[in-house]
Amino acid sequence: MNAIDEPYLTTRELAELLRIKERKVYDMATHGDVPCVRVVGKLLFPRAEIMQWIDASRSGPQTAAEVSLPPTVLGSHDPLLDWALRESGSGLAAFLDGSADGLQRMAALEGVACATHIHEEDGWNVATVKSRFEHRNVVLVEFAQRVRGLIVAGDNPLQLSDMASLAGHRVARRQSSAASQQLFEQLLAEAGVADDAVSRFDDCARTEDELGMQVFDGHVDVAFGLQSVASRLRLGFLPQLEERFDLLVWRQAWFEPPFQALLRFMESDAFRDKAARLGGYDISNLGRVHFNAR
Repeated sequence: MNAIDEPYLTTRELAELLRIKERKVYDMATHGDVPCVRVVGKLLFPRAEIMQWIDASRSGPQTAAEVSLPPTVLGSHDPLLDWALRESGSGLAAFLDGSADGLQRMAALEGVACATHIHEEDGWNVATVKSRFEHRNVVLVEFAQRVRGLIVAGDNPLQLSDMASLAGHRVARRQSSAASQQLFEQLLAEAGVADDAVSRFDDCARTEDELGMQVFDGHVDVAFGLQSVASRLRLGFLPQLEERFDLLVWRQAWFEPPFQALLRFMESDAFRDKAARLGGYDISNLGRVHFNAR
């Protein structure tokens, strides 16, 4: 039997484990501060109970390796990703309520991955992820480049063209945790459109699809959404920018069967064909690593 398999530690072995003097171990045992038994005048310390005792004294957050992660993808909604989760047969669920919400839940170990598209001074996502996950076992990989712009009625009757042209019109809105809403507000301000110069629809669109439907139903004049949504609803679309949509994944989850099933599906012809049919997606860099925490 190896030493590590011995069910009991001696006083010396426990002292070495805790990096304290043997005298201190005797004192702890005398005062009942450590699990122990006394056999024929000798102190022995049950290894399993000692390890539980040590673990119970820990502080700080749990790591992903210490918990069973819920089989859920968090973060920003995307029509292609939403479809892939269903069609892949991975068994992964989706709770897509915005990039900010997803990153917060990801840090709290509430899912295996988080979809995000946070605009930064030098690009997308990396600085934000690094600031929160630099020393945690995660990897940030590219899902797709997406075209985002102004979704309008089919023939663009209001002759909208850019952010500055939105003053005086009814606009759709996403929840505050959605990165697209944060970017939309930023671009409006940069275009000189005052906060009270647009009329925001009362109902908050929780997904990209709901955003497009608000234009389709005539509730709003314009929405800051995806080309893929506008194309599917046969609405007008005025491109404004291309954004990078990434997946932040726990390393332990990456190698588990559910996420591996999703990865295999994203390499399939069916996935590539769907991306092409939806329009507004460039998946040529699918899987490219943009940040690898250490």
